[in-house]
Amino acid sequence: MIENPGILFSVLAFLCAIGPLVFIHEMGHYTAGRFFGIKADAFSIGFGREIAGWTDRLGTRWKIGWLPLGGYVKFAGDMNPAGVPDAAWLALPAAERERTFQAKPLWQRAIVVAAGPFVNLALAVLILAGFAYAYGVDRTPPVIDQVAAGTPAAAAGLAPGDRIVAIDGVAMATFSDLAKFALIRPGQAVAVTVQRDDRRQAMPLTIGTVRQRDRFGNEYRIGRLGIAGGKPVYAPVSLIEAPLAGVRATAEIVSGTVETLGQIISGRRSIDELGGPIRIAKVSGEQMSLGWPAFVWLLALLSINLGFINLLPVPLLDGGHLLFYAVEAVRRRPLEPQAQEWAFRGGLAAVLLLMLVVTFNDLGAVGVWQRLAGLIG
Repeated sequence: MIENPGILFSVLAFLCAIGPLVFIHEMGHYTAGRFFGIKADAFSIGFGREIAGWTDRLGTRWKIGWLPLGGYVKFAGDMNPAGVPDAAWLALPAAERERTFQAKPLWQRAIVVAAGPFVNLALAVLILAGFAYAYGVDRTPPVIDQVAAGTPAAAAGLAPGDRIVAIDGVAMATFSDLAKFALIRPGQAVAVTVQRDDRRQAMPLTIGTVRQRDRFGNEYRIGRLGIAGGKPVYAPVSLIEAPLAGVRATAEIVSGTVETLGQIISGRRSIDELGGPIRIAKVSGEQMSLGWPAFVWLLALLSINLGFINLLPVPLLDGGHLLFYAVEAVRRRPLEPQAQEWAFRGGLAAVLLLMLVVTFNDLGAVGVWQRLAGLIG
């Protein structure tokens, strides 16, 4: 175990995490496109100037760009950002035009676009299914064993032996469900439904806020109830049951991501918690230093986030394309090219602004602003 991963180690871990996930994402697009007979002009991992590449017998240029922060598949006929037919596309020979992305039916184009995020989510399901099969799934009952003094649970009147049935109407099947619910909701007022002896009762409770620092110096603002459960219970999972366990775990993570994003948008959680490539590199190095299980678990989380973010209905992302296809399906005709162009410009501006915000946050997370303040002071 590496105690303090350095910059080079973190960069290597970042490339080992992002590179394969981007490749798998773009391979989803590529494979679906090839299945429907669409010619791919280029398949790139990374942006910018090509540093290595080759052209296969089908005419696809496989290459690596110098900026390893994403990738793309350029299908034949992609002549503008909105991907709509134009004069240059109409000028193509009929046989060549038939192999372009724009020539395909709406449902095929939608599948090609959705295939990238889908394979990212499928990869996460596969990884989490493997963990479930290897380690089992948590079945520790949501029964309180201890209540810490001076905590929200004590103030609410919770006691050892209470079984927490639900929080704010959300059923709690295991003790870890309690921890996961509270974790992302610090300071939130909730109603806890408790089974005590033969009766149920609802108790108001405000989830506590704890600032926690890990061994790498990262500080987190998390929610805590102030209770402890009994001896952990892990149930073995068969090879047939493992995929379902992976789907459930993936759905829980997506639900938590949606909740956290909603908290940021509503102002209940600071925008400072948004991170970008620098923070991902830092976390990648930290998790790799803890061993392969921790790093593979991080891969699952990053794969889920990559799939989820790309499905957001933001022009420029896969979800934006799917939104336009949905509009096209309802209107029976696509949006006007000019409207799509302006939408994609707005999407690009939003993505660039977000990148500026997360980069500012990332530099703060690695201590750049603190060091600059120290030099100025």
